[in-house]
Amino acid sequence: MKHIRNFCIIAHIDHGKSTLADRLLGATQTVTAREEKAQLLDNMDLERERGITIKSHAIQMEYTYQGQEYILNLIDTPGHVDFSYEVSRSIAACEGALLIVDAAQSIQAQTISNLYLALDNDLEIIPVLNKVDLPSANPEEVSDDIIDLLGCKLEDIIHASGKTGFGVENILAAIIEKIPHPKGNKDEPLQALIFDSHYNPFRGIEVIFRVVNGEIRKGQKIKFMATGKEYFADEVGTLKLNQVPKNVISTGDVGYLISGIKEAKEVKVGDTVTDAKEPTTNMITGFEDVKPMVFAGIYPVDTEDYEDLRSSMEKLQLNDASLVFLPESSAALGFGFRCGFLGMLHMEIIQERLEREFDMTVITTVPNVSYLAYTKKEPEVGFVINNPSDLPEPSKLDRVEEPYIKATIITKADYVGNVMSLCIEKRGLITNQTYLTTERVELNFDMPLAEIVFDFYDRLKTVSKGYASFDYHPIGMRTSKLVRLDVLLNATSVDALSALIHEDNAYNIGKKMCEKLRELIPRQQFDIPIQAAIGAKIIARETIKALRKDVTAKCYGGDISRKRKLLEKQKKGKKRMRQVGNVEIPQEAFMAVLKLND
Repeated sequence: MKHIRNFCIIAHIDHGKSTLADRLLGATQTVTAREEKAQLLDNMDLERERGITIKSHAIQMEYTYQGQEYILNLIDTPGHVDFSYEVSRSIAACEGALLIVDAAQSIQAQTISNLYLALDNDLEIIPVLNKVDLPSANPEEVSDDIIDLLGCKLEDIIHASGKTGFGVENILAAIIEKIPHPKGNKDEPLQALIFDSHYNPFRGIEVIFRVVNGEIRKGQKIKFMATGKEYFADEVGTLKLNQVPKNVISTGDVGYLISGIKEAKEVKVGDTVTDAKEPTTNMITGFEDVKPMVFAGIYPVDTEDYEDLRSSMEKLQLNDASLVFLPESSAALGFGFRCGFLGMLHMEIIQERLEREFDMTVITTVPNVSYLAYTKKEPEVGFVINNPSDLPEPSKLDRVEEPYIKATIITKADYVGNVMSLCIEKRGLITNQTYLTTERVELNFDMPLAEIVFDFYDRLKTVSKGYASFDYHPIGMRTSKLVRLDVLLNATSVDALSALIHEDNAYNIGKKMCEKLRELIPRQQFDIPIQAAIGAKIIARETIKALRKDVTAKCYGGDISRKRKLLEKQKKGKKRMRQVGNVEIPQEAFMAVLKLND
């Protein structure tokens, strides 16, 4: 056990975590030259296409240092704010962390928030200054920033380059010398923390765990404490590039377990695995509970696929424990699920994964957040509203509270004005402004979560030319003047397009929604009115004109009354058609509502 080191890598997006992980795998000869490829641990197509890490990946390396063999368990983590739940799970399974900072971009918002997660769990932090070989690198200034943040010494900061492999030996030496070895008792009953799981269609669910006390053997009868289910450990082993079966995994090590579990509900990430005959009495308290920030409805395009969608979602939940979903139904779309996501990128990724990995074509409704509504009848008792159509009538409503967040934005001094005006437009209140250096400013805002759900992140990157970094955490509920904006198509309300909006913005958003829908909904044989309404009051209207056949083409010359008669006949037909006609809404229309400012 003294020769095991468990560590993870934390950093902001694009600071070179995955590239540096590749170099560590190369230096310890875990992968051969033939197997090497860029971002080796990002094994999902989506991760490689977008150049981001979505899932944490565990891999074991062996390294000889000063004549002694060491086992290093590395967990590569995502850097995007939407996937911080993955980071919190990885941190729970480690004793140390490499904090990677880009020498050209310096410390960003996500670096700080991931660092606080690591410090809360008492991890040993090793600061690494990456990309020192870039012409735009500024190692002296960035080193000063790291010293201010961590309170470490200048000589503690390791200079490295993921591209060239410079400094990798020093990082490996620091991991062995500075990160403490796992603590635990081999003779106690088995106690292991599940920090990840994967679904394998042939072998069932693969559980990734870290042994805290005791040891787990092949063929042993084990018990999952949260569900109380018992299984046999058919196969245990360690994770190299491929799985390596072993007979026993002992205290402090990280490994995988296959026991033929087919039911997604039976494995909970954060659960404790113990021995069925001599169970341990105390469960491991792991990482924080997942708090979904954004809610949206996901519906199958064909209602018959509802059950397939349910099983796909359950399998996806194994790979991504931060996905939360409940069944719901909509008048416009039939049966589907109300899903909770950690943010907009997370929602996009889930939608793409459903389409790619499970061949499910889905419709996603307008995302929104959870509100608390209080009625005049019971002004003390608030009830949660995840779907705008559940909001009571304005006459019965006492008040609505919405979730607020504390946003931290780090940007260059040149863009402070742009960032401030964007946040104020989004109903943000500035609470603090600190100059970290003469060039870089940290801004703190209190903002409604609903305002950042839509296009805030994209617009922040636009106004700051890609330099601003953003991080947030919830600070509670506050009362707001919110109204429900309904969209009526051909005089029938489309519940999937309803949204809760602040009173001051309702008119503008209603008008923009109508204009956008007019462009996207195809023309029919009859006029389609598109209306935005608050309660019974219509606040905006657009009309999609009917496709018309030129019925007067055959009348050349002659009396005007002949033409009029034909046009009147056509008009009657259109009117009757409008009463029975229903309007098909394309998927783009649901998503376009998010990008009203384009």
